[in-house]
Amino acid sequence: MRTQSDEGYSHALGNRQIQMIAIGGAIGVGLFLGAGGRLAATGPALVLSYATAGLAAFFVMRALGELVLYRPASGSFVEYAGEFIGPWAAFASGWMYWVNWAFTGIAELTAIAAYVHYWAGGFPQWLTALLALGFVLAVNLLSVRLFGELEFWFAMLKVLAIVIFLVVALVLVVFAVGDAGPRNLVAHGGFFPTGFPLVLMSLQSVVFAYASIELVGITAGETARPHEVMPRAINGVIWRIAIFYVGSVLLLAMVLPWTAYSAGTSPFVTFFAGLGVPWAADAMNLVVITAALSSCNSGLYATGRILRSMATKREAPAFAAALSSRHVPIGGIVFTAAMFLGGVALFYYLPERAFNIATAVASLGVITTWGVLVYCQTRLRATGHRSAFPMPGSPYTNWLTLGFLALVILLMPFADRDQRVAFFLIPALVAGIALGWLVVRRRRRTRKAAQEAG
Repeated sequence: MRTQSDEGYSHALGNRQIQMIAIGGAIGVGLFLGAGGRLAATGPALVLSYATAGLAAFFVMRALGELVLYRPASGSFVEYAGEFIGPWAAFASGWMYWVNWAFTGIAELTAIAAYVHYWAGGFPQWLTALLALGFVLAVNLLSVRLFGELEFWFAMLKVLAIVIFLVVALVLVVFAVGDAGPRNLVAHGGFFPTGFPLVLMSLQSVVFAYASIELVGITAGETARPHEVMPRAINGVIWRIAIFYVGSVLLLAMVLPWTAYSAGTSPFVTFFAGLGVPWAADAMNLVVITAALSSCNSGLYATGRILRSMATKREAPAFAAALSSRHVPIGGIVFTAAMFLGGVALFYYLPERAFNIATAVASLGVITTWGVLVYCQTRLRATGHRSAFPMPGSPYTNWLTLGFLALVILLMPFADRDQRVAFFLIPALVAGIALGWLVVRRRRRTRKAAQEAG
């Protein structure tokens, strides 16, 4: 039976949908598309980047688990930041999460346009992106149940593609078919063919690949029986990280020489094309498009609820608080969709760099979100709270994770030019958020003074 939360949302998401939303958050274009370029740049040692970032993601998810079981909320880490750090932190983390999804949406729309162009070269790419945006916008505005069902089937397709690859690749490696085998890890220039520094420089793109795993926490406010469902969903994300990401990259490095991969081409398409499967490119093209649509879909879902949570506290435009008759935060969703349109302009002026710039800027939001979650869990533990679903090794693992996230940011200006663009945007983001907070705080003081005078 569908119920309604105190925040006005409908408890329309069940365990089946939550599990698949969790999977959808853990498998995206960062793996299907980004792994190819990074393998070409770093070689087999890329698996170390995925394993290290995956370990950080593990601790982030377990920190999220403690917070969600302490108090489920659709505002997720924004609510926790306000409670455990301060109102300014809630404001800053909420807007940085919005920055994350705004630029992720731009990246995904760019990817959709590029991959539909593979089939229909004469169709305008900007129109492809616009149609894709209209589709996910309609899905989000209609109902939460429709969103959950769409994500369920999107995730099923992505998981099926990954599982087929894992099975086929594992068979080739175990039976040493052709050139497949562990020797590819060291046979073409060694395990670090381009040097260890480039492995470090790849961390930003790897962190982006793991982006949106925290989405499962935002669904808590619209989940029936969150204390039963959420631990299973969070644990599911963790083991999928190990298998789907680290396992896939390791097998990609073993089935073919790392020199076979290239930027702009899905490594899975490269693999299946090498097997002589004629329809592999079309099939994986469909999967990549699906992954990008899924990410846009999830981005509208997440930012709509985060913006509504902030708007009710007068920290976002008032219209973002609007809730439709279908219990959907229509204002926040439309606001984010309007910003997604900026991706069309970015793609028009910088077609070769739009995806990488957008993912680099989005990573700043990912790192902020992860850092806030881990720090809030530290503060929760400091109150004496003990959870039935504790984060392992806390508080030591908290500080190690925060140190890792700081390292990723510090490495960005030494990486490629697209990461440098994102790094040099940090002062502008800090100044913009600080100015916004000053305006919000002044309005609150003015309103409080007027109430006291009245």
